[in-house]
Amino acid sequence: MTRQAHDNPQFYLTAPTECPYLPDRKERKVFTHLVGPNAPALNDVLTQGGFRRSQNIAYRPACEDCSACVSIRICAQEFQWTKSLRRTWKDNQDLIGTEFPPGPSTEQYDLFHEYLNARHTNGGMTEMSATDYSMMVEDTHVETALIEYRRKGPNSFISGEGPLIGVALTDRLCDGLSMVYSFFDQNETRRSLGTYIILEHIARAQHLGLPYVYLGYWVQGSPKMAYKERFKPQEHLGPHGWERQE
Repeated sequence: MTRQAHDNPQFYLTAPTECPYLPDRKERKVFTHLVGPNAPALNDVLTQGGFRRSQNIAYRPACEDCSACVSIRICAQEFQWTKSLRRTWKDNQDLIGTEFPPGPSTEQYDLFHEYLNARHTNGGMTEMSATDYSMMVEDTHVETALIEYRRKGPNSFISGEGPLIGVALTDRLCDGLSMVYSFFDQNETRRSLGTYIILEHIARAQHLGLPYVYLGYWVQGSPKMAYKERFKPQEHLGPHGWERQE
């Protein structure tokens, strides 16, 4: 089913800033606002065209001398398991992900803050307050949800129990799930939680009959992005549209 967008969005260009992925390069972005009743349909179209969402903004790189950022999406219905990925899936079968409307909590923010301090000490997001986090979750006009990951209780089939271990902010599109942002407990190193949360989204897309899981951008040569290559088959957005990568 395809949603129709009737508004003509206005696009804007940011000033150059330091590239967070490749040294000695500048980054520019083109962006537009996702507001009003047509925001879900516009989010569909723009995500399929290589945009990412942050709050009520959709953006994509628009660098003058660089095209290293490549939009990627996993072909969920054809997903190919490896021994390593099966091991990660098995190691986390004591967890369950429960979907909630996009509402922030103190527990989420505490985990979010710990995650940033451990993984992204030099990033601008480390300065985000609880209010900033609330806006990241709530300030949206599109179809989105929070998925909380907790351990299964003795009788847990729908929701988990105990401390919060991971969170994913995820958009529901007409053709897939778009992982906007995820974070997790840095003390649970043996679990490979970042990988598991992606695998769990692939399983969700399969259950929903959706063909894709959108992972955002991949940058060849960036160690931060290397993990995204593990999920095959996938498609990369190039000059001639989405191209399959085995």
